[in-house]
Amino acid sequence: MAIRPTLHIITGQATSDGAGVKMKRLFPVQGIMQIDPFLLFDEFGSDDPGAYIGGFPDHPHRGFETVTYMLAGRMRHFDNKGNSGLLEPGGAQWMTAGRGLVHSEMPEQSDGLMRGFQIWINLPAAEKMVAPRYQDYRPDQIPATTLANGVTLKVVAGTAGGISGPVNGVSRQPLLVDVTLPAGISWRSAVDEEATVLAHVFEGSAEIGERQLDVTQMALLGEGDEIAIKAGPDGARVLILAARPIGEPVARAGPFVMNTRAEIEQAFADYQAGRFE
Repeated sequence: MAIRPTLHIITGQATSDGAGVKMKRLFPVQGIMQIDPFLLFDEFGSDDPGAYIGGFPDHPHRGFETVTYMLAGRMRHFDNKGNSGLLEPGGAQWMTAGRGLVHSEMPEQSDGLMRGFQIWINLPAAEKMVAPRYQDYRPDQIPATTLANGVTLKVVAGTAGGISGPVNGVSRQPLLVDVTLPAGISWRSAVDEEATVLAHVFEGSAEIGERQLDVTQMALLGEGDEIAIKAGPDGARVLILAARPIGEPVARAGPFVMNTRAEIEQAFADYQAGRFE
């Protein structure tokens, strides 16, 4: 087994999106537009309702997938096809936007903590115009296990610690695992050697791939078939994200991600003409 080294550390930058939702953005930022096949990684969270209550009003998507994993608070989504669902603490949604939809994501509480992640994952050209699809999972539908050394794993997609997540039928063979490590404890796990692998520390601190990361820092890992993490003195909570890269040209503008500028212009034309209905 070859342990993946940390090649680069990304530190989250404060920003806002939607109707003023406060968040830390890992990418895209200056110098890092995407990490194939990942297009965006945001960690949102606040105990001030004014920082999130505006939510994410109606907006379109085409050509990629969005992943939302909630840690605290509730988020209701609606779309122009009549679909709706409620994301609860510990729940997840994997939405394949495909050829296009218009949706909103709005908090369903007026006070208390709102916290979670929003991730965008690209689709290959052959799948960009598929029919939209939702996979919504309640907290009790996401399997969890506690290992002998006290490490706890929650698996949304892929397999880790002998359990498999519920996400299915997505093309990049993804892995999404929420790992909680007690102070000073180490954890190692096999990963797809063909995948791009990211490890984001969102509580405590950890040594990942022989480099030290603090809270709101992400490791971009190099080649290998195993990931190794050791928690710092206050423990750690780490989100592991992996998926196979696509290796195709990327054209993006706002909520649309295609392969060419002409396809982006067509997406805007279709949206403005109401063809996302």
